[in-house]
Amino acid sequence: MKAGVSTYSFSRLMKQGILTQFETIGKAAEMGFDVIEFSNLFVPDGLSKESYAKNVRLECERRGIGIGNYTIGADFLDCEGSDWKKEVERLKAEVDIAVILGSTGMRHDATKGYPSSKKGATGFDNALPLLIEACREVTEYAAGKGIRTMVENHGFFCQDSIRVESLINGVDHENFGVLLDIGNFLCVDEDPPIAVGRLARHISHVHVKDFHYKKGDEPDPGKGWFRTRGGSYLRGSVLGHGQVPVKQCLDIIKRSGYDGVVSIEFEGMEDPLEALEIGLENLKKYWA
Repeated sequence: MKAGVSTYSFSRLMKQGILTQFETIGKAAEMGFDVIEFSNLFVPDGLSKESYAKNVRLECERRGIGIGNYTIGADFLDCEGSDWKKEVERLKAEVDIAVILGSTGMRHDATKGYPSSKKGATGFDNALPLLIEACREVTEYAAGKGIRTMVENHGFFCQDSIRVESLINGVDHENFGVLLDIGNFLCVDEDPPIAVGRLARHISHVHVKDFHYKKGDEPDPGKGWFRTRGGSYLRGSVLGHGQVPVKQCLDIIKRSGYDGVVSIEFEGMEDPLEALEIGLENLKKYWA
């Protein structure tokens, strides 16, 4: 197992101007992470995305830290002009960026659901054939570039393990899998170990995330919390401090034979650097 961290974990520090995305590379290396993954690329003024990706790769090499994954937003149902073919072409261009970056994998979203203006049937089963075709077209292109593509279990619409499994089975391509986030299943009120067990054979990359949890019939706990699809409350936590059974999920992943990158994705209210320090220590302990 290689211990990774997503640049998303540094989001608050980047928003506050304490770190740039580029500077998170050195910080992640200093903290002892083996790998860093990039949640989008925030290109400085005056640079092309291609040039910035090259600079990022060179900085990772200089700092001695690997590049674990490249994560990109996408939506095949609610995209510009409702033209999913254009969205596919946009993602193919992002695959080319992943190649320059030096990543071997790229996560792209499938959809957050139909736009509110859509009339008629708007269920997941209605969307599935289009999502399968779009994801297959992207991964066929990416396979020729040496980039493995994947979707993540998030966004509510395509988040349940059964839905993600249906999409992966429908695409039916050895280059396509799941970025498995063990915490995100709680967002759709699904038991993480059961969901992880269902998708373990399809893993391309892993996020470990933890949440504090309160049932929906309790009073609203206020700032920092959000609601699950079923109305319960979640707040991001330090890895190991919340209610996600992290060690149990990691045991399932380990037994499946996966031994690749496991990246911390922190989105809690605690100090990000302290949270990542504790999280990395817990991740290594739980895996061992």
